[in-house]
Amino acid sequence: MKLPVLEPAAFTSDDAVKELPEAIRAKVANHPCFSEKAHHYFARMHVAVAPACNIQCNYCNRKYDCSNESRPGVVSEVLSPAQAVQKVKAVAAEIPQMSVLGIAGPGDPLANPERTFDTFRRLTEETPDIKLCVSTNGLNLPDSVEELCKHNIDHVTITINCLDPKIGARIYPWIFWNHQRIRGVEAARILIEQQQKGLEMLVERGVLVKVNSVLIPGINDQHLKEVSRVVKEKGAFLHNVMPIIAEPQHGTYFGLTGQREPTAAELQELQEACAGDMNMMRHCRQCRADAVGLLGEDRGQEFTLDKIAAMEIDYPAAMHKRAEVHKEILEKLDAADKPAVSLQVPESSRPVQMAVATKGQGLINQHFGHATEFLVYEAGPLGVRFVGHRQIERPYCEGGASCGEDAESLMINIVEQLEGCEVLLCSKVGFEPWSALEAAGIQPNGEHALEPIEEAVLAVYQQMQTKGQLNLNAADLQSA
Repeated sequence: MKLPVLEPAAFTSDDAVKELPEAIRAKVANHPCFSEKAHHYFARMHVAVAPACNIQCNYCNRKYDCSNESRPGVVSEVLSPAQAVQKVKAVAAEIPQMSVLGIAGPGDPLANPERTFDTFRRLTEETPDIKLCVSTNGLNLPDSVEELCKHNIDHVTITINCLDPKIGARIYPWIFWNHQRIRGVEAARILIEQQQKGLEMLVERGVLVKVNSVLIPGINDQHLKEVSRVVKEKGAFLHNVMPIIAEPQHGTYFGLTGQREPTAAELQELQEACAGDMNMMRHCRQCRADAVGLLGEDRGQEFTLDKIAAMEIDYPAAMHKRAEVHKEILEKLDAADKPAVSLQVPESSRPVQMAVATKGQGLINQHFGHATEFLVYEAGPLGVRFVGHRQIERPYCEGGASCGEDAESLMINIVEQLEGCEVLLCSKVGFEPWSALEAAGIQPNGEHALEPIEEAVLAVYQQMQTKGQLNLNAADLQSA
């Protein structure tokens, strides 16, 4: 499937941020989920204090004591509120880039109100400098809005997969509502009504709402355009359309019944169809319910309960250090808003997608063989923008060692995931993968190591213009 050509004026989350009132800009500037630029620099963490759930989703299988999976609903430890607060303090002391604490499961936070709100109350008192977030299916949201607003919670995520109860019945087998299990279309109707009511109530109170939607091919793929239109009209700040995870080994209903996942091209096409002037989140990593660190990494195993117990934490000192680090990052982001590269290409020049290997900090700072994912940017006559990320099975060269016997199959997977990309920017790349990428029509480039990503992408785009490559079809580039 051919990747869609993006319109030059297409809207991104950070385009929207620049136009926001100062008070709202301050709420999102250091939030890695609500700001695409912030996710390169600021860390987040989730605490798993909410094990119970009040609905069943056909794409979900909540797992405990599982440290080898990275997806929603998976955790290694379920924490008490007191343990959660201690973990937050430990992480905030060790990772000064941390800015946000979220409760996202492994069940639904608002189906565990005592544990969730006890945690929030403690954090509001003991870690007042940390943003607090909650992610919910929305069934109990209207009854929880007042309590949410009592705490330092400016950001709420609601998972809304449909507006049509008939579609919802194919996604949700049942809900638990008013002390009884309700199934089918009626269950979906109640859930949808509660979600929409909760969204409206939060917006009325000035809470920023992100809507998550799981793209399920053949079920809600076409319907999500209507979902995006409606939630935007009701005041949602950000829409995150993310692909269903349906590998059979996860044991979900959809995984065991053969529901396919969307391709990268299908995901991007739907995101573009939903975009218009709606803020779209494209950097979501579908994090574990106990994730720690930058988006795209998980340092949770550094902060297990036994390790935290051995730490000496001076939280006031850590809070002071974190404030200094955050100030430096925000100053860097403000400076980055001023264009450093003057782009001179004709308005008729075609857009080009480029993959980037990065470990964070907004730099091209990762060896090709060590990457577990690639960020994809698009350069065009009006500049550069982030369009998504592509996950791969595992690094081409594990731990920097020589590639194993399955290097060829890994390379095939990488090439498939980079469909539509014409350039790959990284800090370094070996001869064999270089040759394989070139053979697949992807030009490796290690000339911009440690440079800011967007500046490097624009520089390469300008070089392509100089070589006369921007008037060619992508299929013609290899012979150019």
